[in-house]
Amino acid sequence: MSAPKVSFYTLGCKLNFSETSTIARSFREAGYVRSELEDKPEVVVINTCSVTENADKKCRSLVNKVLKSNPSTFIAIIGCYAQLKPEEIAAISGVDLVLGASEKFNLVNFIKQQKQLAEVHSCEIEQVYDFKPSYNSDDRTRTFFKVQDGCDYTCSFCTIPLARGKSRSASVKDTVNEALSLCEGNKVKEIVLTGVNTGDFGRHNGESFLDLIRELDARVPVERFRISSIEPNLLNNDIIDFVATSNKFVPHFHIPLQSGCDATLKRMRRRYLRDVYKSRVEKIKNTMPDACIGVDVIVGFPGETDEEFMETFEFIHSLDISYLHVFTYSERDNTHAVGLPNPVPAHVRALRSKQLHQLSEKKKRAFYESQIGVPATVLWEAERDGDFMYGFTSNYIKVKALFNPDMINCMQEIIPVQVDADGICTCLLPDRETNKTVIFDHVPNH
Repeated sequence: MSAPKVSFYTLGCKLNFSETSTIARSFREAGYVRSELEDKPEVVVINTCSVTENADKKCRSLVNKVLKSNPSTFIAIIGCYAQLKPEEIAAISGVDLVLGASEKFNLVNFIKQQKQLAEVHSCEIEQVYDFKPSYNSDDRTRTFFKVQDGCDYTCSFCTIPLARGKSRSASVKDTVNEALSLCEGNKVKEIVLTGVNTGDFGRHNGESFLDLIRELDARVPVERFRISSIEPNLLNNDIIDFVATSNKFVPHFHIPLQSGCDATLKRMRRRYLRDVYKSRVEKIKNTMPDACIGVDVIVGFPGETDEEFMETFEFIHSLDISYLHVFTYSERDNTHAVGLPNPVPAHVRALRSKQLHQLSEKKKRAFYESQIGVPATVLWEAERDGDFMYGFTSNYIKVKALFNPDMINCMQEIIPVQVDADGICTCLLPDRETNKTVIFDHVPNH
């Protein structure tokens, strides 16, 4: 008798990907084989996001896709959308099981052999106290390592505290031990620290995020650590100074801004104003001139006038940052913002999003061009596109080279020499035979 098959789909953030991988390992331990949808798996797990309305629609679309491929597949829905609206998901035709925030890591134990009416297992989010460390192990180049979950903030647009509960984390000791464990038997070269509010790590344990990164840096045998995202009010000078002197933590920060207008930030219930954000960027660039800084920003928040949007645009334009993640505001149930007056018309939201995407492209290209001729270390990935392979430098410059399977998951010294039309850097590479640097300037004939 062949082993049962299971497929996974993950929507949303890096945190979800790390949790999906942890849940997948529990299925493997229970005798399942991970497969693609085309192999008609007995079980399909959809790990959902609910940051935007579009994420909800993606979940429904995936359910339909699964049923078209194999109508008898057992479909389990987990994640943020499942915690927020379990009954709504259970009503979707074909869904068999819906698990909330505290139950999802016990998914294997909930799987039933016979299909019934969709079952919902979910508790009130206030009852979720446990922290479950997670990491993905299906990418040998890097792993996303969850070190924190939940959020105590009450930003007026956000459903995450409703979906994931209060901020919580393990101790520094336990987190370091988990990091040591994930390195055993894995050839991972880079660990990305993830969380809902990563910088809040340890606060309820009398510890701090700085305590954690110091111990990880000292004890875990990995070549790189990267911080996925950290709130500006939690990114203090001590953290910045530590990263600047660390041999393992890379000079790359992703810092949510959301708005460059103080009036909008106050309506959003953010815990800082723009001067704080500006000081963080200046501190990073003064300490690490080649550092990459990514920025989250929301357009079309209720009450955002043309003048307020331009204040955000000009503020971001003035900052020495590297790229933007632009989100268009969407109304979410049970948030304070949904009841605010003066909603921004959809076509205006779309126009503002386009303007900031264009600004992001200009910022990114300027940052890449500032790194031309600057020696860097790239970690090559398994991704292949035609004749090329890709990788990222420590400060998050994407570079390309002719595909060489021997270089996958290898660190290599390179020199970026130009930004191509696709926005990716061509680089000088050491020739393995002569040890001289060479540049590929054509695709070989086939």
